Amino acid sequence: MSFALVLFYEGAAVVPPAEMAALRKLLARVPALEEALIFTPSTASDLYVDDGAAPPLGVQLHFARLEALEAAAGRGGLLQELGAALPSLAGAQATAQAFWRRDCPVDDPALRTPPGALPCSYVVHYPGPASDLNAWLDHYITGHPPLFRRFPGIRAIEILTRVDWVSHLPHARASHMQRNRVMFDSPEALTGALQSPVRHELREDFNSFPPFEGGNAHFPMWTEVLRP
Repeated sequence: MSFALVLFYEGAAVVPPAEMAALRKLLARVPALEEALIFTPSTASDLYVDDGAAPPLGVQLHFARLEALEAAAGRGGLLQELGAALPSLAGAQATAQAFWRRDCPVDDPALRTPPGALPCSYVVHYPGPASDLNAWLDHYITGHPPLFRRFPGIRAIEILTRVDWVSHLPHARASHMQRNRVMFDSPEALTGALQSPVRHELREDFNSFPPFEGGNAHFPMWTEVLRP
């Protein structure tokens, strides 16, 4: 478990390879960063939802301590250089939010991604609010991960819940009540899981959630994992 800083850029831009390289170099310099995930759009087919094209870029940064996350996002933090590294996204709607990150168990976490390819995540967010956030999170954290675990080929399950934090990034501060992510070897493996009988069980559990507003959004995204 750790703290996660999640940045998303909304819009139609495709980030050029040179900017992606600049992003990797920048992230490698961030003090106390334990792991970085870079999300770019992929495709998959879900039995129940189609939320359209995925955002052009997402970045998720893992820190052991909230103070290290806040330092990276602070006035003198290296993440202030994101704009210079990603000029093609200057007009994008950029958001940032800090979370507490929960890793849930899977039976076989070893990736079998083909050489030169990236695994694929299904990135989901729930803006909220819920009528009773405690009851909503309790239901979700208790009920959904055991069902996720039964997806064929699943490699990771992650649940993010919000925390209070200090930021001086130019990004708009998001306040989603929860994000979650499941990861697979490939988009084909993700599609296979989303077309499996387990998907029906997840929908049944979703239909029994305590009352909440804001809907949700699901995006398949290539997932590059960097460990500085």
